[in-house]
Amino acid sequence: MSTDSKKSTSKCLKRDLFGEVWLCMAASGHFIERRHGRAPPMTRWLARWLAYREAHALAQCSALGGTPTLLHVDKHVLRRSYLDGTPMQHADAINADYFRDALRLIRRLHQAGVAHNDLAKEPNWLVTGDGKPAVIDFQLATTTRRRGRWFRTLAREDLRHLLKHKRTYSPDALTARQRQLLATKAWPSRIWMATVKPLYLFVTRRVLGWADREGAGDRFGQ
Repeated sequence: MSTDSKKSTSKCLKRDLFGEVWLCMAASGHFIERRHGRAPPMTRWLARWLAYREAHALAQCSALGGTPTLLHVDKHVLRRSYLDGTPMQHADAINADYFRDALRLIRRLHQAGVAHNDLAKEPNWLVTGDGKPAVIDFQLATTTRRRGRWFRTLAREDLRHLLKHKRTYSPDALTARQRQLLATKAWPSRIWMATVKPLYLFVTRRVLGWADREGAGDRFGQ
């Protein structure tokens, strides 16, 4: 563990089957630490795999802006920069300009070969102090150097999930083409909705007590 981490003061933001997420405040600045080494033994292997998946995605999009910067990863922790912002659902006002910039951010991610795969969750979208978008939580991201058909399908779903938020917060700004995209789900999404999602919701909400907006109030700046 780095000297910076040892001298930091920390606040736990979240605990689940994949470990703990901490906000660390050090002399050199704030950072986020995902402690997957503290996950229960039965899920530690999965937590570690997700951490390395996130690390790969962060490294691939580190120069884009609007995403955290990877600082360190090993078999115990993933450390990334802190983004100062408010989760989408708690922001005072989100307008068409925010979604225009968010669309540009998603396009930059896709051009870098990164599909986020978890943009349906509002807490994964931040509104920074100057009203700009930022994206966090890349555990489920897909990275590639070749943007083939499967990647393009995932990228399309990223866009559709962003447009769902636009429909909620700024519906009058939707274009006809965007409305058409919203109305047409890709085949992986249709399969997920019909088969996997009901089981996913039962396990996460009924068994584990999670919700898609879980942590929305305490994921500030992640």
